[in-house]
Amino acid sequence: MKPNPISSTVPFDQDGVHHGFLQLPYSRDDSAWGSIMIPICVVRNGYGPTALLTGANHGDEYEGPVALQELAYHLDPSQITGRVIIVPAFNFTAFRAGKRSSPIDAGNLNRSFPGAPDGSVTQKIADYFQRTLIPLSDIVLDIHAGGKTLDFVPFAAAHILDDKHQQEACVAAMDAFNAPYSIMMLEIDSAGMYDSAAEDLGKVFVSTELGGGGTSTASSNAIAKKGISNLLIHAGILHGELEVAETQMLDMPDADCFVFSETDGLFEAMVNLGDMVTKGDLIARVWPTDRTGVKPLHYYAKRDGMLTSRHFPGLIQTGDCLSVVATLV
Repeated sequence: MKPNPISSTVPFDQDGVHHGFLQLPYSRDDSAWGSIMIPICVVRNGYGPTALLTGANHGDEYEGPVALQELAYHLDPSQITGRVIIVPAFNFTAFRAGKRSSPIDAGNLNRSFPGAPDGSVTQKIADYFQRTLIPLSDIVLDIHAGGKTLDFVPFAAAHILDDKHQQEACVAAMDAFNAPYSIMMLEIDSAGMYDSAAEDLGKVFVSTELGGGGTSTASSNAIAKKGISNLLIHAGILHGELEVAETQMLDMPDADCFVFSETDGLFEAMVNLGDMVTKGDLIARVWPTDRTGVKPLHYYAKRDGMLTSRHFPGLIQTGDCLSVVATLV
């Protein structure tokens, strides 16, 4: 296997706080010997577990970058035992452009694992995490939100795994994050995901969806900050006591949780996030955009449950996820 061209300007095996970059050489029209500089912070105090914390896997999701920038600024080695690796803007080129995917190669980082050391920019980043950062880690947290196109009730998530001991550890970490909702998440497209890469390497993995609409809020940022602290305490890295509030457990048992649009048009939500629905309830309408006097298409819940996610922009395209209904556990 070829070596990855990314190099770290910070050490991973020295005590203290180290701020720097993951430097990826990238020759382009305006910088012949240029590099993509992905910010990274490593905080270490002796031997102990390692947590890898990432945000902006998709570049238009902001709770992760906000919470992790604050953590990198404030975290003192005396507060921890072990190591915390913080990458606030994992998919840095997408983050700088405010896009879900990289504007350089159109790469969706969360569908690019295990990556390739001689591939595109996005594949090189995935390969570096696959072969360098994930193996250094015991617990991995990837903070997501809905970006510009989806909105979610704020939840932490774990997955159904073949290894039930690993699944139990992931669920315990999800519970410790203590978002207002916790969900056993069904992925409609798991190939190439960072989640799967970490889980396949035997790591404890937690993901989130903390809001959406291409922004963050005071409340969603607070959920991220509290959850990070709780997760580090749970892992035995951060000294302190868990801050625990009530959480509602949700499940996504099958594909009937999802409703997809079958036409382009003007999206009209008929229920709000967090509302309870019954199978057959009208949850959205899609109106034509190019004429009047035409009946909208109606979309109905396929199961009883809670509206957990919905399409966010006012216009919708054929194939867009229109809504997700999860069941209460």
